[in-house]
This record gives sequence, C-alpha cells and structure tokens, in this order.
Amino acid sequence: MDRVRTAQPVQPKKGAAGLGVLLALVATVVWSGSFVATRGMAESVPPVQAVFWRWVIAAVAVTPFAARQAWRQRALIRRHFGYVALATLFGVALYNTLVHQAGLTTSASNMGMIMAASPVVMALYARVGGERLGARRVSGLLLAALGVLLLVGDGSLAFDFTAGDLWMFGAALSFATYSALLRRKPAELGGLAFLLTTFVFGALMLAPAYAVSVTVQGGFALTPATGGMLLYVGVMSSAVAFFAWNKAVSVIGAARAGVVYYLQPVCVAGLGLLLLGERTGPAELLCMALILGGVALGARR
Repeated sequence: MDRVRTAQPVQPKKGAAGLGVLLALVATVVWSGSFVATRGMAESVPPVQAVFWRWVIAAVAVTPFAARQAWRQRALIRRHFGYVALATLFGVALYNTLVHQAGLTTSASNMGMIMAASPVVMALYARVGGERLGARRVSGLLLAALGVLLLVGDGSLAFDFTAGDLWMFGAALSFATYSALLRRKPAELGGLAFLLTTFVFGALMLAPAYAVSVTVQGGFALTPATGGMLLYVGVMSSAVAFFAWNKAVSVIGAARAGVVYYLQPVCVAGLGLLLLGERTGPAELLCMALILGGVALGARR
C-alpha cells in the first residue's frame, strides 16, 4: 500500500528561513490592504457575492501559471480530494465569507487586529502536532499577543465586541485551521496545482449561496470602485498572497509564519493613516512596539 508523504516540520536552512519570513511578510502586508477593500465594499456588494467573485477572479489570474501542473496532477488531486476539499472549506470558502460578513459591522482596523489572534491558534496546532516551539518563540508570541490585546482594547484588557468582531474571531480560527492543514499537504502535490484547485473548489462551494444571495438581495452595480476592489482582493489578496503564505508555511511552518502575521495590525494602522487619515496615538504606538518586538523575537531561529 502506498504511503502518502506529507510536508513535515523540519528546521529550514538559514537562507530558506529568511525567504520564508519574507514571503509571510508579503502575504501579511497584502492581506492588510484587503481589509480596507473589504470594508469599502461592505455597503455595495453583498458578502457572499463579493467572496464568490473574488475566487473566480483569483482562479482566472492563476490559471495561466497553474493549469498545466494541475492537469498533470489531476489523478493526484482526485486521490487527495478529501484533504483538498477540507483545506478549501476552511481557507477559501469559510474564512473569507466570515471576513466579508464582519466588514458589515466592524472597522477595517478591528478586522486586522482581531485576525492577529490567529497565530495563537496556529502555535497550539503546531504544538499538538509535535512541533517544539522553543522558549524564544513562545516569548515572542506572548509579547506580540499582549500588544494585540492592548491595541484592540484601546490600552486596556476590557473589550466591547460588536457582531462583526465576533465574525472576525471565527475567521481567525478558520484561517489558523487552514494554516495548520497546509503542513499536511501531500508533498507530491504541486503548490500551483493546489492553489488553482482550491480557488476553483471554493467558487463551486459558494455557488449555491451566491445564487440564493442574488435571488434574495439582488445583484450589485459594477462601478470602477467596486471593480478595482474586487480585482485587488481577487488578484493580490488571493492569488499573490495565498501563494506567498502557502510557500512560507511550507518553508518555516505555520507557527513561525504566524508570528510574522502579528504585524498585520501595524500594517492596517499604517494603511489607515495613509488612505483614510486615521490618527495613531502614543498608546497605539506602544502597542505596535510590543507587537514588533514580539515578531522580531519569535521569528528568529
């Protein structure tokens, strides 16, 4: 009987580890912009419709690069259909639908800050899977977590969550589960083939809900603004960022990539300042310093 080889949590070489951290950073920065775009579409595009077209656009964007590999590995994809479908459910269909649903009732900044809770779950998954985190990485994770908690609570640990905030906690759990599943990806399955397959499967999973949404809520007007935001979340936040994140996790593991992901609140705050004119006070700067320090500590070998 053939055994399925999966990506194991091996220690990356120094150069590879640096590349993995860089790729995780690219994904984090791009995804930070997607929260601004998601919030911008909240009033004009129903969540399910936005997510459906996001994955259609993403599939079209990666097809020229991934179609040949996906066709060659079609038998392998069928053999691991259950795994691919599960990864698609958590990382494509469920996660992004929850994010867009959250955008109806919470701010882009809150979305980015709450998503930064997902590295805690990633680290727990890694530990359950037998990966040794080490005192340095745990210390960095806890330091960054403290910065995120204080940032969400406006300098205190007292929280007043909206419905959108709760949707985002669900999204954070879903994304962490997806990241943990990436470490179990069959080694024979190419990254581009996997990416294209999950995008196509994700659109198919959402198709029934999309049809219901169009019937009940009606469609949306395609304007230059909504078209531009859909292109951003479809091409950059889906095709580019997911490729970078998947590769980063395969190189340095979900737990270490999750530490880099803590930079997301800092990136969202910076984008908020540049694009929305949101001011950042001394308390927020202190929290961001804690996050940056934790990332630097936890990402080191």
